[in-house]
Amino acid sequence: MPLFQPLDDITRHTGRLALGVEYDGSAYCGWQRLKHAASVQAALEDALARVAAAPVRVKCSGRTDSGVHATRQVVHFDAPSPRSQKAWVFGANANLPRDIAVRWAVPVADDFHARFSALARRYRYVILNQPSRPVLERANATWCREPLNTERMHEAAQALVGEHDFSSFRAASCQSTTAFRHLHFIEVRRYGPLVVIDVQANAFLHHMIRNIAGALVAVGKGEQGVDYMARILALQDRSLGNVTAPGCGLHFVDSLYDERFDLPREPLGPNLLAFVGEWTGERELPDTPLMRYRRRWPHSAEERQRARAQAAAGASLSDQESS
Repeated sequence: MPLFQPLDDITRHTGRLALGVEYDGSAYCGWQRLKHAASVQAALEDALARVAAAPVRVKCSGRTDSGVHATRQVVHFDAPSPRSQKAWVFGANANLPRDIAVRWAVPVADDFHARFSALARRYRYVILNQPSRPVLERANATWCREPLNTERMHEAAQALVGEHDFSSFRAASCQSTTAFRHLHFIEVRRYGPLVVIDVQANAFLHHMIRNIAGALVAVGKGEQGVDYMARILALQDRSLGNVTAPGCGLHFVDSLYDERFDLPREPLGPNLLAFVGEWTGERELPDTPLMRYRRRWPHSAEERQRARAQAAAGASLSDQESS
């Protein structure tokens, strides 16, 4: 997708639409609509309802925690009123606060589901590793004043690649029925003062990436050896893990779907890392039972029921209905 692709202002779309949404999560208690606090979902739905002149409810590819940011949160909704692509994007943005924006809107097939059709999610955890506290980056990077050895961090992180029980890295409040997740890759790289933990999986548990980041920082500081991540993973006990890293450094940068949905491609964020030059969908996805299952969505009621039973038993399709 070109960076400056024009938006259609003639064709009025009804039916199912997918949106790419970017937000700074600093002022919100996460993605999900709440009665007692501000959420990204509530702000987006209210803005879209103004454009449609009717109530709108959206489904997202993955919920984010309080203070966590996103550069490619994918959502879908069934448009209650016909509006052009330009009207949905510009109209929503005119009614959204400045820390949330719709990047694109495209019509999709009725069987597209932002959550259940997703093949993978990708996050980047950004650490500003320098002696002085951050100023311009203070809201979207975590500060670490002690020097970090990224080579040791990267080596230690490779123990997490593959399908594992990630109980040692889930929050106590995590509601998932299983702790099994398939982590496709995790990389730790330094770009000047920026240390970036780049991780992709079929899905993630509550606080999973922030708990991984906290443990990797301990390795980078030299407080733990390179075998630390493997040892913590094997314990399957969160109480024996390390601290949870702050939410401000975490960015949801990609949600991947089967090519048949033809969603826009765009540079991966955050813009702090634009110089890296990678775009969505450039890396090959692993060929796993879960991946094949997701590519065949939707499924019959009988198949969904069978898959849920397998998930409850901790089978390899454990995430077919996890965020």
